[in-house]
Amino acid sequence: MTPEAPADQPVADDPALIRLARRIPQPIIAVLAVVAVMLGVVLFVRPTTALGVLALLIGAGLVLGGLLELLFPAVRRGSVRMLLAIALMITGVVVLVLPGLTVRAVAIIVGVTLIVRGAIGVSAIVTGREQPADRRVAEVLLGLAGIAFGILAIVWPDITLLVVAAVFGATLAIAGIAALWRMLRSRRRHPRAPRRDTVVRRWMRTIGAVSAVLLAAGAVVTSIALRGGTPVVDDFYAAPRTVPGEPGELIRAEPFTRGVPKDAVGWRILYTTTHGDGSAAVASGIVVAPKTDGDHPAIAWHHGTTGFAQACAPSLASDPFGSGAMFVVDDIVRNGWALVATDYIGLGTEGPHPYLIGQDSARAELDAVRAARQLDGARLSDQTVAWGHSQGGGAALWSTVIAEDYAPDVPLSGTVALAPASDLNGLVEHLPEVTGGSVFASFVISAYSDVYPDVAFDEYIRAGADVTVRQMAGRCLAAPDMLVSVLTVLALSDDPNILAQSPNTGPLGSRLTKNIPPAPPADTPVLLGQGGADTLVDPDMQLLYAAKTCAAGGDVDYRDYAGYGHVDLAEQHSPAIADALAWTADRLAGKAAPRACDQG
Repeated sequence: MTPEAPADQPVADDPALIRLARRIPQPIIAVLAVVAVMLGVVLFVRPTTALGVLALLIGAGLVLGGLLELLFPAVRRGSVRMLLAIALMITGVVVLVLPGLTVRAVAIIVGVTLIVRGAIGVSAIVTGREQPADRRVAEVLLGLAGIAFGILAIVWPDITLLVVAAVFGATLAIAGIAALWRMLRSRRRHPRAPRRDTVVRRWMRTIGAVSAVLLAAGAVVTSIALRGGTPVVDDFYAAPRTVPGEPGELIRAEPFTRGVPKDAVGWRILYTTTHGDGSAAVASGIVVAPKTDGDHPAIAWHHGTTGFAQACAPSLASDPFGSGAMFVVDDIVRNGWALVATDYIGLGTEGPHPYLIGQDSARAELDAVRAARQLDGARLSDQTVAWGHSQGGGAALWSTVIAEDYAPDVPLSGTVALAPASDLNGLVEHLPEVTGGSVFASFVISAYSDVYPDVAFDEYIRAGADVTVRQMAGRCLAAPDMLVSVLTVLALSDDPNILAQSPNTGPLGSRLTKNIPPAPPADTPVLLGQGGADTLVDPDMQLLYAAKTCAAGGDVDYRDYAGYGHVDLAEQHSPAIADALAWTADRLAGKAAPRACDQG
């Protein structure tokens, strides 16, 4: 077998560009190698650098990687090596001169680069027969790993760009270290002495290649698992060609058993409703009724945040009640009440979902009660109490406000609002300070820009973060792939603000203000529960809402639960739930609620 020529010695068939690169003085080459190591370490250690800076670092790294490929090749075939080096450098220059490239564009560029380089490595099995078998196997394995990472970069542009930055950084640093090592060895070796592969070097090369393949395989398997757990919207949610003209009309229903207590019967329903502007819409939901005889008062459940995408309907989730914070469906049934839980418009049915848009969400729930009354076997009475948590708490307050005018046939005996989104301007302004707040902000911006023509997505999301935000908005809180968004948020902890300007400015600020729940009518009592340790919905903000409601003539029984956070406030062990059940039982029994506002 012909010995391999030293990397720093000319080969007869080397293209002119490679021969020219060899004339670069060794001190300059050493500086380039050191810069490559430093840049690679920065990318590897800090892949969470601001997205704009990350693109520039990757661009510079690609240029350096191309130069090092000319000088110290990973690919030994002269023409292929030259083309690879040129491609790397050109790609790097493109990224550098176009710093405004979106995350999606950079992810595609990096992904394609990795795929091409990987394909060249895989081709070594055929074109590199003059090389030792273990070297060819290593090149093939590294090539396969590169192809896998390249595909993942394109499939997961938000998080994979960060991962690829770390992988690319490690590769660049290793290339720089290898260049320095080979320069040092070449100074010690006679210029014409053949380079020999030691047993240690061959084993290290093979172990590195196998490790890269295992890492890539793990990433691919994880990717498939995350995508496989996303709910799938089935034909049940499709609107018929002819939709009934009146809101609250039952379109179709079918038995529903997932999460339904044994002493109850459940249905999945599709029904008509309206948007806040009066235009027709279709929504879905779940109805659960006790198997006991007699008519059952309805708990109109407005669920908490599950997501913005169509697949995020609670009726599609593996845990249909817990996903929206209805943890006590058993207690509801045990009290002889029925649960009527809307998915809202755009969750399950065609969107967009009016996330934190009050009128649309309230109408969907009131119409769900109307539709549920048409179910054979549900046996709903005329009594209804509205319940809601978080997003749903704000929606429940809106139901209280509009019920008399919009749905006089669904009079409310009272409303229970737990940690409601009662001050949207304050809530959205506060989100950048909350761990994971960017996920909720992505839902808000996506919903308001889709529903309101005067709210422009690009005016409120800063350049370079658009793909990250749209990817977040396309995932459901309870779905496995939300882990990717969580990792993105944690990775960008040093660059957390996705907003280009305050959400309380311009059209978005005006729309948020208009969707703050007005004071409920005085004849509909409200129990408002708030966790004292809630980091998402500020207790001071809630207290201010209660005070304003009382000042406006409403009746709010405000209760603060010290030590309880946003979610555990609604869990079965919470004293807020015990209070809500007892308070609801009193309202349904006809007992008048004490004027809490009058008591200070």
